[in-house]
Amino acid sequence: MLAGCAGWLATLCMACSSSSGGGPRTPLSGGSPATDSAGAEVGAAGAAGSGARWVGTWACGPQTTEQGNLPPAPGLNGNTLRQAIHVTLGGRRLRLRLSNEFGTNPVTMDAVHVAAYRGGGAIDTASDQALTFGGTSTVTIPVGQVSWSDPFDYNLVALSDLAISIHFTDMTGDVTGHPGSRTTSYIQSGNAVSAESMASAASTAHWYFITGLDVLAEGSSAALVVLGDSITDGRGSTTDRNDRWPDDLARRLQANAATATVAVLNQGIGGNAVLSGGLGPTAVQRFERDVLGQSGARWLIVFEGVNDIGGSSATGAATVANNLIGAFQNFVTKAHQANQRAYGATISPLGTNYFTTERESARQTVNDWIRTSNVFDGVIDLDAAVRDPTNAAILLAAYDSGDGLHLNPTGYQQMADSVDLSLFVQ
Repeated sequence: MLAGCAGWLATLCMACSSSSGGGPRTPLSGGSPATDSAGAEVGAAGAAGSGARWVGTWACGPQTTEQGNLPPAPGLNGNTLRQAIHVTLGGRRLRLRLSNEFGTNPVTMDAVHVAAYRGGGAIDTASDQALTFGGTSTVTIPVGQVSWSDPFDYNLVALSDLAISIHFTDMTGDVTGHPGSRTTSYIQSGNAVSAESMASAASTAHWYFITGLDVLAEGSSAALVVLGDSITDGRGSTTDRNDRWPDDLARRLQANAATATVAVLNQGIGGNAVLSGGLGPTAVQRFERDVLGQSGARWLIVFEGVNDIGGSSATGAATVANNLIGAFQNFVTKAHQANQRAYGATISPLGTNYFTTERESARQTVNDWIRTSNVFDGVIDLDAAVRDPTNAAILLAAYDSGDGLHLNPTGYQQMADSVDLSLFVQ
């Protein structure tokens, strides 16, 4: 459970998705031309070669950081924050996205560095590199805005870990972050952006301000966006092990020659809802930002709805199911307008805290529609992949993290293994 939630919010989760087959109905292509941090098109003779464009290799969905998830002492103001991300697609020219979307004051960073991450807060100092923003090392991000670094050269290896170290000179007010990082971040007093280790740093399992990393890639490269809740965000996975189901799927895609140019962007937010309530902006509210706004996005998996159903009343569950169907239809329409293929993932079992007969009926209504309506370009039947074959209302015990809703690493691997990789062959 995420800190700071109460009541029914304490059981909110982030959903994930899997695939049982079904190819796209129309041969859609997607993505925008490569642009630099000011929005200008990158020349075709760029670092990645002819036809290169920006493609997201890592992303997370930002939200207001709750009180219980704020940076611990010594805090960020005047200090250094080192965070690690696990990328999917490799590249030799990158750009970093930082967000102050939910801040109440401008945020100033006078040093932002990247380096190969060695774990435990340590970096390979030989790879340490300072970033610039409009040609200067200092960036001030206004309230409600994002800032892209200038493009920079860096030999990023697929499925590797990258450290992002930030020194703050003015950080007050609300913090934009992603509480469900499942990755340890470190806060060191003073300016330590180039320090090899952070032995005396405070640690916390949250991300702050970082929201995306793009690579300049060949035109054949593209990104898969997974829109979900805590199941996609990885609740029940292992901190610092990158064993959420989208991580497992990224490894499968990289190991398969036909899909080795596919990046995976995990846009799961713990406790998120599609329609209303929950934690963070709803999926309806964040769809443009977290799906349509991702660089080089060509595919979408929608794996949400369990928190909407789980928060419904006995008399309102059927209405929630119908409203979810309407939202999913709208998602598909918007994805197609952006030249993306949209795949629907069935909602996995409700778990012990959410289950009622009315809510289970609503889940089955939505899943039946996903499987049979032919609105999505394909179906990823994650429900079938992880449910108990003798009782369709519950998870198989071997996949259960303990609450009947979130999966353990074995269950997440099963979800990833059930996805038909041919869905992502261009």
